[in-house]
Amino acid sequence: MTSYVYDFSQGGMDQKDLLGGKGANLAEMTGLGMPVPPGFTISTDACRAYLAEGQQPDGLAEEVTTHLTALEQARGKRLGDPDDPLLVSVRSGAKFSMPGMMETVLNVGLNDVSVQGLARVAGGDERFAYDSYRRLLQMFGSTVLGIEASIFADALDALKAERGSEDDLDLTADDLRGLVRTYQDLIREHSGRDFPQDPREQLDLAVLAVFDSWNTERAALYRRQEQIPDDLGTAVNICSMVFGNGGEGSGTGVAFTRDPATGRQGVYGDYLVNAQGEDVVAGIRNTVPLADLEQIDKAAYDELLAIMARLESHYRDLCDIEFTVEQGKLWMLQTRVGKRTAEAAFRIAHSLADEGIIDFDEAVDRVTGAQLAQLMFPRFDTDSERHLIGTGMNASPGAAVGKVVFDSPTAVERAARGDDVILVRRTTTPDDLSGMVAAKGILTSRGGKTSHAAVVARGMGRTCVCGADGLDVDIAAGRFTAADGTVIAEGDTISIDGTTGEIFAGAVEVVDSLVVRHFEGDEAAGDDELVRAVTRLMDHADSVRRLGVRANADTPEDATRARRFGAQGIGLCRTEHMFLGDRRELVEHLILAEDAEQQRVALDALLPLQREDFTGILEAMDGLPVTIRLLDPPLHEFLPDYTELAVRLAIEQEHGEDQPRTHRLLAAVKRLHEENPMLGLRGVRLGIVIPGLFTMQARAILEATAARTAAGGDPRPEIMIPLVAAPQELELMKAEIIAVAAEVEQETGTKLSFLVGTMIELPRAVMVADQIAASAEFFSFGTNDLTQMTWGFSRDDVEASFFSTYLDKGIFAVSPFESLDTEGVGQLVAQAVRTGREARPDLHLGVCGEHGGDPASIHFFDEVGLDYVSCSPYRVPVARLEAGRSAGAGSASA
Repeated sequence: MTSYVYDFSQGGMDQKDLLGGKGANLAEMTGLGMPVPPGFTISTDACRAYLAEGQQPDGLAEEVTTHLTALEQARGKRLGDPDDPLLVSVRSGAKFSMPGMMETVLNVGLNDVSVQGLARVAGGDERFAYDSYRRLLQMFGSTVLGIEASIFADALDALKAERGSEDDLDLTADDLRGLVRTYQDLIREHSGRDFPQDPREQLDLAVLAVFDSWNTERAALYRRQEQIPDDLGTAVNICSMVFGNGGEGSGTGVAFTRDPATGRQGVYGDYLVNAQGEDVVAGIRNTVPLADLEQIDKAAYDELLAIMARLESHYRDLCDIEFTVEQGKLWMLQTRVGKRTAEAAFRIAHSLADEGIIDFDEAVDRVTGAQLAQLMFPRFDTDSERHLIGTGMNASPGAAVGKVVFDSPTAVERAARGDDVILVRRTTTPDDLSGMVAAKGILTSRGGKTSHAAVVARGMGRTCVCGADGLDVDIAAGRFTAADGTVIAEGDTISIDGTTGEIFAGAVEVVDSLVVRHFEGDEAAGDDELVRAVTRLMDHADSVRRLGVRANADTPEDATRARRFGAQGIGLCRTEHMFLGDRRELVEHLILAEDAEQQRVALDALLPLQREDFTGILEAMDGLPVTIRLLDPPLHEFLPDYTELAVRLAIEQEHGEDQPRTHRLLAAVKRLHEENPMLGLRGVRLGIVIPGLFTMQARAILEATAARTAAGGDPRPEIMIPLVAAPQELELMKAEIIAVAAEVEQETGTKLSFLVGTMIELPRAVMVADQIAASAEFFSFGTNDLTQMTWGFSRDDVEASFFSTYLDKGIFAVSPFESLDTEGVGQLVAQAVRTGREARPDLHLGVCGEHGGDPASIHFFDEVGLDYVSCSPYRVPVARLEAGRSAGAGSASA
């Protein structure tokens, strides 16, 4: 028979799956001999069975009776006894902490008769007894019977106002007795039933209410945000009540063994005299600092500090503690490994390792890449005055302040004059790249976290807020209007927070990140205590990780920055960005070429420009591999918009200035138009259809390599052919590249060293990976395209259409473009790794999609055997840390 109920003496801290976090830790403290009120835990198994069956599982009621009887015997009291009642709390407790998301009911067991008995055993203190009773009615009414909590709060406020007080403590016993009657009337009015006088009925209904609270909207939302599985369920803890509201000699508090904001040691917490636990977190009364307890009750204070020290030593971490003092007697109500800021996480992990409490392997496991990212991005000063005008998606973290501009040329122009600018668009396109580079931040009213703006901004380390649909952006008029009516015109200053998605009118003060300053080489920043902690943990992660970390970088400046941030090469250098701006006209010449000679002229003009691009990047990454992807996007992206061209032609004709070039451009745009360009003429298909395009790029790479080698450098280019689906495609292109390499070697007298490989981004490429590996010396997984090709939806459009619905309904726990779909896309990666290496054991394997900087995805890539991940320069430290954690640097759990 399944056991559903466990006494506090029967469990321990390692049973969170079964007992939930709270129950497991209450059991642990009981086993340590600490003053825990006796009680028992109804397991998560019972919750799951209840939620699945829609009713209390068989045998649960009998088990509760057995444990309740044992509890009554231990305390010498009986639940609901009219003379000396046992009262219990009913509290939730899931495996993972979900603060405030589920339910609690205190003082279960009181009724109209036992409240008198409680008063008698409390020395005739009727105020205490009726205060406890009104709390039960208030919690039971809202939690169990579903009555709006504000209805009870309003009645309490009205009574205090009638008495001319703002403090609950000013209410007399008669006041509280009357409030009890008012609450009972409200329960009858709003629920259609009387408050149950049977204590066991109170207990059973409270337990089921806690089970039901697992599926409340707020709990489900919290789990989605924290990526907590929906099928865990919650435990329920039945604990004999101890009372902090029994007068001036009693109270309740929350304590931390270290400062959860900074990680520094000291006495941190809050205490509230003559109160129950919920009063502290509810904020209805002003607390005093925990240190004040020493003056209020020194014996309890000294005992608490000794227990706190013992708990931190036992758990080897920051502990969050709830306690009550009942007439001078200290009781421990809860402990758990405490939540903390990113700053505190690094300080505490480093400090505990320094003190020898944990080793550095475990210290690395105590921090995360997400926390490091928080430390790296600039942030707004929380004390600064601010005017919130809208919110969007927090696409790329950071804090940016600047003057609003609505087009890229203006952004470039104003930035050149020394202005900080925020580029505001409805959406961005590749044409906006120059403006995005020039801007301090990007704000769009459309798009999601994988839109063009978001992806490029993250790659460049630019702050970005996307999808702020509350903004009405009028590009033509040069202004946008916020939902509150605020109008922001071009040249006005705004501030955007890429960490929260918030948008502010005016300038908000920005605080620099010392961690980034340290990575950038600022020696002064290295003297900071937090930076030293980060550096030491990062060094340890680097020393144990197997997985390499490269960067996605398209310019020498990005490459240099990536190297400072610890990149071990470039995993993706996108060449399409090199064809925009002033070079766009040269690409138009190539597209409009009517014969081979005209194509050759266009390619010859592009060659020296490409060679210069690659020379700078290879120099910045000298001695490290540089994977260069040949041109990938559809050609039509390099041509003017069809409508704009048609308007231009009409104007020319109207003025008698009809230009043949406009006709030719219009014809080319029409000819190259594709209904679904992502599945059209791009990638390797360009190299095959347009003779000389890929060989021009390969020549530029190889000539830059030869020049760098002749100058004494150590260039290590890797030429990547994109969008290969058939081995024959790669064979054709590789043969042409080998032929060009031979020519360059003969022309320069330099022996070249390079690799030729492909990007695996199509499901068919996965299925024939063994055949492709016969020609490819490396695979780089393009998981952005592989995800959209596998799922069959566009990453540019899907978030604006149905993603939110899929997330709400639990089909997605997280966007598959943010974190790799390991069950689907991940299995394709694993298969290509396996079959590719079977065909070519020395095959180099990496990933260069957005997932290369995602912590959870990095662990998966390490597990399946990739050699490296590649991500934006600003994500390189995050990837380094997560690769260290994945390697087992912190395999022992905290």
